[in-house]
Amino acid sequence: MIRSASARDGPTHQPVDQLASLRSIPHLRVYRPADPVETAECWELALEARGVPAALALTRQSVPALRRDAGDNRSARGAYVLAEADGARQVTLLATGSEVGLAMQARDMLKQKGVAAAVVSMPCWELFDDQDASYRKGVLGSAPRVAVEAALSFGWERYVGADGAVIGMPGFGASAPAEELFRHFGITAEKVVEAALAKI
Repeated sequence: MIRSASARDGPTHQPVDQLASLRSIPHLRVYRPADPVETAECWELALEARGVPAALALTRQSVPALRRDAGDNRSARGAYVLAEADGARQVTLLATGSEVGLAMQARDMLKQKGVAAAVVSMPCWELFDDQDASYRKGVLGSAPRVAVEAALSFGWERYVGADGAVIGMPGFGASAPAEELFRHFGITAEKVVEAALAKI
């Protein structure tokens, strides 16, 4: 078990199962935005959806501003291509919340290795599942897929497919600064790159 000098929040504070539990509730829209722009978009969607319950899962970690555009609400379709590959896609990286920034780091690292990777942000699975098949196919692409989320990997298999990979949490109980925990559990850009290279 990892512990910092201050023990942080104690040994059992990681809500690794809660996203999967919430996503299993019929008709509940679970939003996990990646940055301030997505947070505003998801908040707008939650307010406008009359009679449809919503849960916003926000991070307490600092996250980079991944988007500057404030035009169309890109989160309204549940998932979208945040950064397309330079050239034909060789791999697609899927992520939600604070892990979208991690996926962007992995994309840059793969580019240095000559691998063309796209990053898909998926702030709301339920809205994405409501889209037509052609849109979903266009976003996910036909290249191998690697998903990353600091939670149980349960549910991601329907997006990555049988040949994909999921970087997630195998358990919980460690307490330490977020950076140490992410390294301990292998939720890093390096691990995403390693998984991507293994799939192409």
